[in-house]
Amino acid sequence: MTEGHTKIDDLTAVTLKAGEIAMAIYARDHDVAIKQDNSPVTEADLAVDNLLFPVLRELYPDIAIVTEERAATHGAIPPDGTFFLVDPIDGTKEFIKKTGEFTINIALVENGIPTAGIVYAPAIGRMFVGDLSSGAYEIDSAGNSRKIEVRTCGDDMTAIASRSHLTKETEDFISQNKISDCVNAGSSLKFCLVAAGEADIYPRFGPTMEWDTAAGHAVLLAAGGQVLTCDGSPLSYGKTQFRNPYFIAASPTAHYSIPTTVQAT
Repeated sequence: MTEGHTKIDDLTAVTLKAGEIAMAIYARDHDVAIKQDNSPVTEADLAVDNLLFPVLRELYPDIAIVTEERAATHGAIPPDGTFFLVDPIDGTKEFIKKTGEFTINIALVENGIPTAGIVYAPAIGRMFVGDLSSGAYEIDSAGNSRKIEVRTCGDDMTAIASRSHLTKETEDFISQNKISDCVNAGSSLKFCLVAAGEADIYPRFGPTMEWDTAAGHAVLLAAGGQVLTCDGSPLSYGKTQFRNPYFIAASPTAHYSIPTTVQAT
């Protein structure tokens, strides 16, 4: 990076390497299995996890690691509330469909808040890094970075919604609020596009896990954004079973109302 500094700068190189591994599998036929929760898992999920987990353990031996692909890590959160949350491939469905909109996610959580994160979309060449103490940046292939910030919302907002999980509640939200355009994207890219000022708001009225959201959430917070649950409280981490309630990720200047069809979880 040429400017800024984050708590997880040491992880950008291994994240790039993880992207190379993912893309090598993405480019060929690959195995897909179905997990107990009915979600798909590919060779890339496991290969990236097998790269990232030992590197995190070596670089940060005193910080607990929770990763989607290792059930043994899904236990109690350490007393100090500090841990890594890793999703080796977020947007596995997009990976399988070859839309390019999958990401590698690493987040550092402290006392329930994602304070730093990396989101890398290797198929489209975009890496986002955020840290609450130094801001959010997009890093190009040469390692140069540019600062990103959420934009000020006008009368008409651009929403970004899940490509694979567009729900009736989300459609109601879009129609009820001052949203003139809605674009679709997969994975945690949605947080990052709001962080980069390319969209204003990302409503999510469907199931997510903490490892799906933490890294993108960290980038958005560092860019001046917010992620609130339907009752207006900040989305927090270290919850039982790591399940998220519904949430709205947005610029703080976005004004919206929750449709009555949305039953908060």
